[in-house]
Amino acid sequence: MNLSPGTRNFIIEHEPDDVHALALKAKQFPGIDMQLAIRQIAGRKIAKEKIPSWYADSSIVYPGRLSLEQCSSEQTARFKALLCGGESMVDLTGGFGVDCSFLANRFKNAIYVERQEELAEIAAHNFRLLGQGHIRIVNGDAVGYLSSMAPVNLIYIDPARRDKAGRKVALIEDCTPDILELGSLLEKKSEQTMIKLSPMLDIALAVKTMKSVSDVYVISVNNECRELLFIRKKTRDRIKYHCVNIRNGSADIFSFYKEDEDLVSLCYTDTVGKYLYEPNASVLKGGAYKSIARSYALSKLHPASHLYTSDTLHNDFHGRKFVVDTVCSLSKKELKAHLPGIDRANVTTRNFPLSVQETRKKTGLKDGGEAYVFATTLADNRKVLLICHKA
Repeated sequence: MNLSPGTRNFIIEHEPDDVHALALKAKQFPGIDMQLAIRQIAGRKIAKEKIPSWYADSSIVYPGRLSLEQCSSEQTARFKALLCGGESMVDLTGGFGVDCSFLANRFKNAIYVERQEELAEIAAHNFRLLGQGHIRIVNGDAVGYLSSMAPVNLIYIDPARRDKAGRKVALIEDCTPDILELGSLLEKKSEQTMIKLSPMLDIALAVKTMKSVSDVYVISVNNECRELLFIRKKTRDRIKYHCVNIRNGSADIFSFYKEDEDLVSLCYTDTVGKYLYEPNASVLKGGAYKSIARSYALSKLHPASHLYTSDTLHNDFHGRKFVVDTVCSLSKKELKAHLPGIDRANVTTRNFPLSVQETRKKTGLKDGGEAYVFATTLADNRKVLLICHKA
């Protein structure tokens, strides 16, 4: 699996090139394994943003595009590693090995399990380069290995979310391996099980279906939901939800209990204060609509709007913060009076009958600029535009 010096130099030299155009020139480079080189060039293009510390080592070998697309980013893998530690761990669905590599740094002994021989070989090569000799490679079936393995401190599992035809699946029980079927065995074999699932999943349904869940992490990077992480422990109390937004290597976390969320009584308002707050994507996906308001003593504009207001600025709010300049109706004439000479704004719709595109057409606003317009509904059901700038 080692790259020859010639192939490695070729990959670095031609990294900026279009891989499709490069493939047509294969005959011009008879000494180069062009298929391997193109895969590495394509892999490095992805890794440059997704796994920068691996990209920095030109000897790292990359698998096919699908495996790279499915693997975790370095930022999410580093965050997950902060949640665990101990004597031993097993990654039952090793894949390209990004999660296993970062998790393994927190354990004395680690085992990587992968049924695809080529992926296992690539992982073994890369782990050696990374100085992770304590990771043992097992090329085999996850379920078979789980049945015979000794108990460990942590089992990590990222079930494949595609069927045999390569189509994406949405239900937990359709993933491979079936973690619902393995539930009791996972609990028997580990003190803690960490399960990565799609951010598109219904969290409430997943918690109800899997049972024994102690923590749920909704993980975003730069305000884009990337994955859901479910922690199962032998000893557990109430399920704690953690809404995580990773930005510039730092994790902003808002935690709450669903039972508390259901009991919160909120103040809904038709009067917009000096400041407007928009929660980050993880808070919204996690469903902390009322808990976030209670935490900062905010008023919510409408039960379904998920925008909040106050006359006090909370700089540590988990999301975007704006100064409200004015409130007006969906009237181009009225809007122009409040935005004289400005034909651009960043438009967002929350609980509003029109889409962003339709709102732009109605108001004549183009995208961009420093003004922010929120089209939303207030507690008295008025449809309004909130004209703001960043706090």
